[in-house]
Amino acid sequence: MVRSAESPAPKRIIVERYTWLERVTHLVHLVAMFILLITGFKIYAGWDFMAFDTARALHMIAVPFFLVANWLLVPYNIFSCKGDKCSLSDRIGHFKESYMFGKADVERLIGTIKNFFGKGRYPAFTIYDEREEHYVTKLHPAMKILLVFESLAILLVALTGIVLYSYTWAPFGIPISEWILSIAWYFASLINANGLSLIRFLHLFAAYWFVLELIIHVGILELDPDAWKYHKAIFWSGKEDLSDRHFVKVIDEGDQKRTTREQ
Repeated sequence: MVRSAESPAPKRIIVERYTWLERVTHLVHLVAMFILLITGFKIYAGWDFMAFDTARALHMIAVPFFLVANWLLVPYNIFSCKGDKCSLSDRIGHFKESYMFGKADVERLIGTIKNFFGKGRYPAFTIYDEREEHYVTKLHPAMKILLVFESLAILLVALTGIVLYSYTWAPFGIPISEWILSIAWYFASLINANGLSLIRFLHLFAAYWFVLELIIHVGILELDPDAWKYHKAIFWSGKEDLSDRHFVKVIDEGDQKRTTREQ
């Protein structure tokens, strides 16, 4: 496999890739997901390593941590800011540029596939604008696709989990479980199935999706010696040395001057 070989950086550039809160969010998400998967499969498959009541208790303890990490901390990390680019339009633009799959990501993904077959260099998917002192994007284009399905899976596992927790759960008198069951029965009737069985199937389906995503995320996208720097950044330092140009492109004043001359 041919690796990217952007021209060496003229100087060492150390930047903050992840804030302390982003690192905490990632760790909470990861630990909670593992607990949910292990205890969930114990509950479903009846594994012998743990008592049923213990597994169910740990499962329920992990749920709020998982949801808080994904539904509160992740949005906060995405839309929080410092400096002079904190307007609503700036934050929306940042979200679209950094997390939504677009034309540039299509080109990078095609380049990744070509590189797999020995055709060209591995394209940079970490792009940092030195002039503006911010990341244009940090994510591999495949991860941007996975994030859409992960968000849907989190919503699915949460809604079905409510019913599996209690068929009559109604906080403040709002019959949420009954509403979810009614929707499930409607769609189940279209395929001559049982509504509760459909909910159990969807809950398990979402769990298997998280397993598949973990395999893709870690086993394919991350287990590469040149990508270990990202493990160090997300789990420990939060910093990235942009002079290591594997998967990295830095937009600097030289790029601006070249663009001006071309115009």
